[in-house]
Amino acid sequence: MDDLSRATRALALAARSSARAAGERDLTLAQFRVLALVDGGDERSSLLAERLAVAKPTITAVVDGLVERGLLVREPVAGDRRAIRVALTSNGRAALEGAHDATSAVLDRILEHAEDRDAIVGALGDLDNALTARMEARIRGQVQS
Repeated sequence: MDDLSRATRALALAARSSARAAGERDLTLAQFRVLALVDGGDERSSLLAERLAVAKPTITAVVDGLVERGLLVREPVAGDRRAIRVALTSNGRAALEGAHDATSAVLDRILEHAEDRDAIVGALGDLDNALTARMEARIRGQVQS
């Protein structure tokens, strides 16, 4: 197995571990990702859908579920009668922080078995930067999904 195949396998396994940890906090991985994006400033469903590379009806369903649970609220946008933004509630912030803590704890337990924990954490930070840059370029229409 080459290095890229091993990295792909590791990411898939790590995602599964993260999904399980978020699930322990009664969130799906999709719900966790939406809460994190809303916390990061993405307030409109269309932008959430674009960032997650999913159809708007998919985001609407996830947001509806989070609103029903009291983790998000829909609010009008000042100056634009047609626009609606979503925002975290205090329960939503607590759920996000709990899921973040749970997923971080899982990653920390995994990294206990690594030869160079710091190198992996640094590489994952670099991967986060690369994913963010690619997402921004995709939104601007500079690259395809």
